[in-house]
Amino acid sequence: MAEGIGARVLRKEDQRFITGKGRYTDDIAERDMTHGVFVRSPHAHAKIVGLDTSAAAAMPGVVGIVTGQDLIDGAVGNIICGWMIYSKDGSAMKAAPWKVMDPGVVRHVGQPVALVVAETRSQAVDAAEAVVVDYEELPALTNFHTALDAGAVEVHPEAPGNMICDWQLGDETATDAAFASAAHVIELDLEQNRLVPNAIEPRAAVASYDAADEHYTLNTTSQNPHVARLVLSAFYNIAPEHKLRVIAPDVGGGFGSKIYIYPEEITCLFAAKALGRPVKWVADRSESFLTDAHGRDHKTKAKLALDADYKFTGLKVETIANIGAYMSLFSSATPTYLYATLLSGQYTTPNIYCNVKLVYSHTTPVDAYRGAGRPEATFVVERLVEAAARQLGLDPIELRRKNFIRSFPYQTPVLMAYDPTDFDALVEKGLAHADVAGFPARRAEAERRGKLRGLGYSCYIEACGLAPSKAVGQLGGGVGQWESAEVRVNPVGTIEILTGSHSHGQGHETTFAQVVADRLGVPVANVAIIHGDTDKIQFGMGSYGSRSGPVGMGAIAKALEKVESKAKVIAGHLMEADPSDIVIENGELKVAGTDRKLAWHEMTLAAYTAHNLPDGIEPGLTEKAFYDPANFTFPAGCFICEVEIDPDTGITHVIQFVAVDDFGVIVNPNVVEGQVHGGLAQGIGQALYEGAYYDEGGQLLTGSYMDYCMPRADDLPSFSLDHIETANPNNPLGVKGCGEAGAIGAPAAVINAVTDALQTEAMTMPASPEKVWRAAQALRMPMAAE
Repeated sequence: MAEGIGARVLRKEDQRFITGKGRYTDDIAERDMTHGVFVRSPHAHAKIVGLDTSAAAAMPGVVGIVTGQDLIDGAVGNIICGWMIYSKDGSAMKAAPWKVMDPGVVRHVGQPVALVVAETRSQAVDAAEAVVVDYEELPALTNFHTALDAGAVEVHPEAPGNMICDWQLGDETATDAAFASAAHVIELDLEQNRLVPNAIEPRAAVASYDAADEHYTLNTTSQNPHVARLVLSAFYNIAPEHKLRVIAPDVGGGFGSKIYIYPEEITCLFAAKALGRPVKWVADRSESFLTDAHGRDHKTKAKLALDADYKFTGLKVETIANIGAYMSLFSSATPTYLYATLLSGQYTTPNIYCNVKLVYSHTTPVDAYRGAGRPEATFVVERLVEAAARQLGLDPIELRRKNFIRSFPYQTPVLMAYDPTDFDALVEKGLAHADVAGFPARRAEAERRGKLRGLGYSCYIEACGLAPSKAVGQLGGGVGQWESAEVRVNPVGTIEILTGSHSHGQGHETTFAQVVADRLGVPVANVAIIHGDTDKIQFGMGSYGSRSGPVGMGAIAKALEKVESKAKVIAGHLMEADPSDIVIENGELKVAGTDRKLAWHEMTLAAYTAHNLPDGIEPGLTEKAFYDPANFTFPAGCFICEVEIDPDTGITHVIQFVAVDDFGVIVNPNVVEGQVHGGLAQGIGQALYEGAYYDEGGQLLTGSYMDYCMPRADDLPSFSLDHIETANPNNPLGVKGCGEAGAIGAPAAVINAVTDALQTEAMTMPASPEKVWRAAQALRMPMAAE
């Protein structure tokens, strides 16, 4: 059975996951372990006038209590933002201090004030309720739409008027000139609803301290354990890197929200040393809603200029991006460099200008969430293109075709240089799968039943990999974006891959092994993928931004090249052949054109016994590689959504959803399709169901699944998936990345379908039954009058 690149190999890791054998952070039990519960602010903005822990400290089972002042006295550093950006006047962004636990003021509901540690979690819960915090409540700013208004409540004195940064990209003068000479101008006001990540496993930490070695260990739900160790050491002053081990065991989803180090992990490490015992903290779902970094939350004015031939000549976008109460790790990059750089979409628009104003508010910090800037950009572009087709009486696909990029590589006016793909081929496959030609008949049949049908398109492009490191550094990124890999071939021929990437649902233990099987001809069962432990793995950057394939696998491929080269030298020596004549296939090393061959394990054993190695060749067979790509990769696709709306209830049913993507070379179609399914579910969820809302006092109104609507299985159709394959020329394997595509393209496709059915552009996400019902009634009124 074929197991290499392109094979539908079943996921190796699923055996333990579906049988309950996974090992998650909450499964870890240290000797003498205690349990931590955080006291959290019930106010969005307040001074802490007093903090009395005496009653709590005297309660049964309490081991100790850590306060913000304890952390300050212990010289624990402030939480950082890892990407520097600048306003259009050249001034640096105004990043206010983010104390791990501020003893003087709180700026969002759920902000931690103290950590209570007890023998059991129930004892810690009881004691936390006994901590008395005296607050002086202050006015709060929770509607970021008014953050820049004169007289608005200021979140931080370091950011007057709540302005963090007034950022821009593109040529404003040339773009304004394009609009001045345009034959047609299409304008839309758009909003990106605020989302809660909702990974299936809440955040958790188990922190311990070995006084004998002055060494810390943190087991945690991290997407990038090495980066976590780096910031804990370099910025938060927990311990030198060589005295701190970070382990990310099995992690149940991340979607970006587990990239960051939060106050809870830092405080648990501090408490473990201060109290001399391991400390476990596991968030409950309410804490996750209140404290996990939220996503999206934009308000945008956008306009598109077209000439008399309906060619796009200019795009101008003005966005206010809500950052929340503090600047999280990637919060500055997500609404700027990960957003505006994709506003070209799939089109040859020659003039683009984007202005983004990043603002503070008294809400949970906002940062990267699946897609991170790319869904926001796609929504702006694809909503505008669809609206343009409707207002100008054009077929939406033909308008897109008129403006598609067809010559590659293509330099956009907003920094990116696209690698090759075929947008026309994506569309052709999409139209066929969706039976667009038959849609008018389906719409008429729905009308006879009193229903409304709509068809919506979304042609997305995204940037994956975040590379090269030099370019990222020039744009303000604080760390490199390379990846590392080590290939260890054991004496008996089995192989261990140590990767700096981290798997939290992506299937790396299978797909990474397939890359090895394809290159060296060994069974996937003989390949182990090791990740997530800073004491075992060389430094690596982790997994986010769909980088595991193009960058993580790229590093593995580079290390495999070295292994293959040395293996051929050894095999050639043993078989008295030139290494260039050695081929590796089906677990054997063969001399081309002859019947001479060695089994893979015979060669590997010879490498370690070292009895007969060529001169100058070291014993063993282990190689490392650090891979820094030459460019981003650019997956792209065409999504087509068909919806049916019941005007009596406002309920929208997704009847069919077609997704045709170009992910470059596909390593495992099963895994890729699973990633697309998940992304589509999240994108449809954003479009129709999900939304985080605060009241005027800063209370999260959607803080549980009773109020925050998640898509369920029966809300989704059976997706129709297909792909084209354009190998990425800048990647050793030709892969482009697939993890975020569904979430990037789906919201625009769904809302375009909904607005098509309702014959209005005035629909914000989520398109809830109430909003849809009101729009449907407004549509009925002129119909009734006619």
